[in-house]
Amino acid sequence: MPSLPAPVPRRPIHTRRISFEGFLRDDGLWDIDCQLSDTKANDIVMRERGVLPAGEPVHLLQVRLTVDDRFTIHAVQTGVINVPFQECHIPADAPMQKLVGLTMGPGWRKKIEGAIGGVGGCTHLRELVFNAATAAFQMIPHHRATESGRKDDTPVDGKPPFYMGQCMTWAFDGPVVERLAPVFFRPRK
Repeated sequence: MPSLPAPVPRRPIHTRRISFEGFLRDDGLWDIDCQLSDTKANDIVMRERGVLPAGEPVHLLQVRLTVDDRFTIHAVQTGVINVPFQECHIPADAPMQKLVGLTMGPGWRKKIEGAIGGVGGCTHLRELVFNAATAAFQMIPHHRATESGRKDDTPVDGKPPFYMGQCMTWAFDGPVVERLAPVFFRPRK
């Protein structure tokens, strides 16, 4: 598998790490725990926090989304551990509650922007919530399918899975669909 080519000489400046972990709860709902961390490779001087040592997070933010099998959000919790300004702690959780009742799926980015976009919410928390949908789609259908004894998450209702036609690998006219889900294969014209 090809990897990135060797870089020209360079030095590290900034690292952003984002992680998503999925959990099946005892009540049948799902938790998606999201975390974002921004660090600098060198000490920096922050306007309100003073000197921030290299590796200490500028941002360390967490979101837990509780969703059902249909990707509808039932609860949102936030953790604001490290932020550049004290004011970031105050309003972070309240706007996020506007996500409760929304469903991840087509138009998800627009739904997020409508609920917590612009100055109505935190840019970094929006980024986490947007990408949490991918984690949910990776987790829920596959687990439910294999839990019921099927070998994969191909729907049994005759409709293609939600991810087909959304990625070059899962193109309806591509070799993966032809090989793994021939019923949905559509040859190029």
